[in-house]
Amino acid sequence: MNTNKITIIGSIIVIILIITIPTIYKVVSMHHDNLYKVVEDKIIAKAKKCQNDGICLNDKITLKELYDHNYLDKMSDPVTKEYYNEESYVTIDNNQYKFISID
Repeated sequence: MNTNKITIIGSIIVIILIITIPTIYKVVSMHHDNLYKVVEDKIIAKAKKCQNDGICLNDKITLKELYDHNYLDKMSDPVTKEYYNEESYVTIDNNQYKFISID
């Protein structure tokens, strides 16, 4: 095989790798972000429901509080599959809800 053929094949392989590796990384990263968003939205929705039912009256609603009042089953990190710390909480500020995970 002559060197021109080897150079062309090598260049094609390098070009394919330059395109596919960042694309795969971006797709996986977006997938993980979407998984986190779904879990956070579920936790926030249950915190809103608990607050609307008049059970959770604080501006800081912990997962333990939601577990104790049977609003949620144990929630786990969608990527690592580890359970969230029960001290993780949802904050409420001017009707804006935000989930804060404590490691």
